[in-house]
Amino acid sequence: MSAAGCARGSSGPVPKDPPGGREAVLIWSIGVAVYFVAVIFRTSLGVAGLDAADRFQVNASALATFSLLQLLVYAGMQIPVGLMVDRLGTKKVLTLGAVLFTAGQLGFALSPSYGMALAARALLGCGDAMTFISVLRLGTRWFPARRAPLMAQLAGLVGMAGNLVSTLVLAPVLHGIGWVPAFAGSAVAGLVVLVPLVLFLRDQPEGYGSPSVGGAGAGGGFVRRQIADSWREPGTRLGLWVHFTTQFPAMVFLLLWGMPFLVEAQGLSRTAAGGLLTLIVASNMAFGLVYGQVVGRRQGARIPLALTTVGVTAALWAAVLLYPGERAPMWLLITLCVVLGTCGPASMIGFDFARPANPAERQGTASGITNMGGFLASMTTLLAVGVLLDATGDDYRIAFSSVFVLQVLGTSQILRLRGRALARERSRVPAAVPSARTAVAATDPAGV
Repeated sequence: MSAAGCARGSSGPVPKDPPGGREAVLIWSIGVAVYFVAVIFRTSLGVAGLDAADRFQVNASALATFSLLQLLVYAGMQIPVGLMVDRLGTKKVLTLGAVLFTAGQLGFALSPSYGMALAARALLGCGDAMTFISVLRLGTRWFPARRAPLMAQLAGLVGMAGNLVSTLVLAPVLHGIGWVPAFAGSAVAGLVVLVPLVLFLRDQPEGYGSPSVGGAGAGGGFVRRQIADSWREPGTRLGLWVHFTTQFPAMVFLLLWGMPFLVEAQGLSRTAAGGLLTLIVASNMAFGLVYGQVVGRRQGARIPLALTTVGVTAALWAAVLLYPGERAPMWLLITLCVVLGTCGPASMIGFDFARPANPAERQGTASGITNMGGFLASMTTLLAVGVLLDATGDDYRIAFSSVFVLQVLGTSQILRLRGRALARERSRVPAAVPSARTAVAATDPAGV
């Protein structure tokens, strides 16, 4: 078996590198538009948290349950979605996802009770879970591997633009026309992107890429083998922990607790708080392009870049929470929000470890495992902050200190796995195959 064949996990010929071009951009744009709308729906609760608490008459813990359940469904769906993408292809999975998250957003708009609203957010999370991995798959199937860092970061940038729409558009519309018209009206966007998705999207250009696994390995044996083979690779596990450690501080802030923290603990107006949330999104978009270029040109920068992001984020959080006096100054809050904008781009690095560790037929599954990391961390922190706020009488300093616990855990795992993962990567991807070495994928930010 050739070295290149080993890198792919197959003795067959190495698939041709897709050519990219105008058609690739158009197809990819359809997929990323679906992801864009999914992020708008996902983050819509972040600007409506206080309104949701009033509408459903719930406390902080119950409010956190909205985002917690949504992320629980999202994280729990990552491996099944990865398997679905590997088995069924991108178009079918994206279409199902668009139908589900549109129904979830509409259901959330019309829910008369807390329980029904929870069910709607769970449905939304299920559909949302199907978008990002599918977009990653489109990028690798339609563009040359050397373009992966740029296309991945562009996908993340579009996702953050969806977050920006939630902050700049949905928030004022919500306060202007009310809950039901705002959320029901936004659901129309799901129908808009569904039309070109059904009519024009294709999984890959004709004659390029690896065929779908299809029914050849159907059944439980296929599922167990895909998951076990992906998890066995230290690069997959390292990718999960990089994603886990870097993504969640910004995710928790944008998804739910940022607005209450800035308004209730820091005494800012909703307009000023919304401006700071917008700053996180703008910072994310700017740093996304920078991180993509750096990692694409120098793979050795992956670990230092991820760990530096974690360290600087922890330092800024500590500065804000330990600042003497009742409230932190605006310049410090601005700096914190700029730094939080680096969390999404840094978490994209996790996929760059999982990708070269797995052959083409396992990319969806490996991406799903990696993508679970940040959302597991976000779920844990969302719940911890809510519980601690209720237990301490809304002491945000104590509640947000839970961020440091997960950062320490994740960093220790990154340091533990990095040697094995990098050694394995070097042995699987020889210098003679530069396109495989430079394959870098992205994360879900907005994930956020």
